[in-house]
Amino acid sequence: MNNNNPNTRILIAIVLSLLFLIPYMYFFSPKTQTNQILNSANKTIQENSAPVSNVKSINNQTKAPTSSSTIIAKIVSKEVDIEIDELGRISNVFLKDKKFLNEDGKPLGLLNKDSIKPLEMRFSDSTINQKAFNTPYTASTDKLNIDNGDKSITLTQDLGDIIVKKILTFNNNLSYDIKIELSKQIEYFISNGSRPIADSSPYVFKGVIIKKSDEKIEKIEDGDSSETLTFNKAKFVASVDRYYSTLFFKQDGFDVITDTDSNENAIPYVILKDNASFSGYIGPKNYQDLKAISNDLGDVVEYGVITFFAKPLFLLLEWLFDIFSNWGWAIIALTLIVRIVLYPLTYKGMVSMQKLKDLAPKLKEIQTKYKGDTQKLQLHMMDLYKKHNVNPMGGCLPLLLQIPVFFAIYRVLYNAVELKDSAWLFWIQDLSAMDPYFVLPILMGATMYLQQHLSPATFNDPTQEKIFKLLPVFFTIFLITFPAGLILYWTVNNIFSIIQQVIINKVMEKKKAQEIEEHKRHKSDKN
Repeated sequence: MNNNNPNTRILIAIVLSLLFLIPYMYFFSPKTQTNQILNSANKTIQENSAPVSNVKSINNQTKAPTSSSTIIAKIVSKEVDIEIDELGRISNVFLKDKKFLNEDGKPLGLLNKDSIKPLEMRFSDSTINQKAFNTPYTASTDKLNIDNGDKSITLTQDLGDIIVKKILTFNNNLSYDIKIELSKQIEYFISNGSRPIADSSPYVFKGVIIKKSDEKIEKIEDGDSSETLTFNKAKFVASVDRYYSTLFFKQDGFDVITDTDSNENAIPYVILKDNASFSGYIGPKNYQDLKAISNDLGDVVEYGVITFFAKPLFLLLEWLFDIFSNWGWAIIALTLIVRIVLYPLTYKGMVSMQKLKDLAPKLKEIQTKYKGDTQKLQLHMMDLYKKHNVNPMGGCLPLLLQIPVFFAIYRVLYNAVELKDSAWLFWIQDLSAMDPYFVLPILMGATMYLQQHLSPATFNDPTQEKIFKLLPVFFTIFLITFPAGLILYWTVNNIFSIIQQVIINKVMEKKKAQEIEEHKRHKSDKN
């Protein structure tokens, strides 16, 4: 395959795009999670810099029941139903907003019945710990209606030597305040719970996110945790999936420890010794809603290694939504803005490919003449490039430099819970779901093929030509189940590229005609 052919460079750029995207999806996709029960009985948490003394493994204790326990209280509102079980835990949270209903049209449950629950407690004293899992809590009321102003409930557990009280105050924004009162001081741990299980999408981060005291973010992905970790004065600890999170947060921080379950998934706990106050949240990872609750919680929404670039793109997309009041039109506007910003780079690449196409006949002559002499072949090719002021990589590099932009937009559109149940036009009623009729993916493949057809192309290798022409088909099949919002971006991006290519082709044809005319005039003047 001739690496100096302009089509080779396009093919390389597209293949490298796939090589960049597909391994990320494979290696960073979540590991299969079958059980969230802590099962590390033989671990020992050594003394560390956190103010924890004589702490043995959190899980070297009697475990809480893994199936649903008796529900002793319900917290209800227009937006959510929350169930509290006899062990003083949040057993489940059901989102009632239309955009969060499940496939059966019922409120979406966020928590796995067999997982560690929010507000689940462990005690360093194994005797107290065992008693705690066999002694039910009592609730000050069996029902709260947040919309009616009933927001606080007290859960009490009498363990004989010690009385535990959890005073919970629920807010309309899905956050809640936690006060823990103990009749005597004792070391204990309380979990924000295992991550939600409401979304099963692959290719996204699922695990634990911790904002440390130095403002840095620590991420522990499902299946990647094989050791106990401790964090001093963490701002928040969040267990997350693609769209949802259950978390604890405190402005001045708390100490957090992560133990592991049988699948080496991190299970976080806040470390405490006495009465304590902090806050929690269980719900969707809506960026503005989280920021409104606490500025630190904006960092619960993250996009991996490219967060530094993806987050500004999301904020731009959100700003455009405020203008258009429609996420579909906001995506189109974002695409246009990105194309305008990248236009100088794109223009340079397209012009370079056109120049390489014009040189293709001369390149072929050189390749035929010096077929058996690689050194002379390369030397004469470089002389030809130099003579015509052409960079042989000029058509490839601009395309490669656009890969991070596409990848950042891909992460934003794939992870934004704001797009859930958001309609665009006609049959596209949910930009976070696949196109039900496959119209957008087919249109994307068609526009990609048209863009190929309009781009400068000279194939010397029939195999290369076949592969190149099959790329739109491959991309269509590969992306057919991806969110409609992402496919909309790619399709519109192709359309803008086609328009740019048509304009550049006309400019180049006009320039070429002028050069031919000048050459004829110059030749005529000589004669």
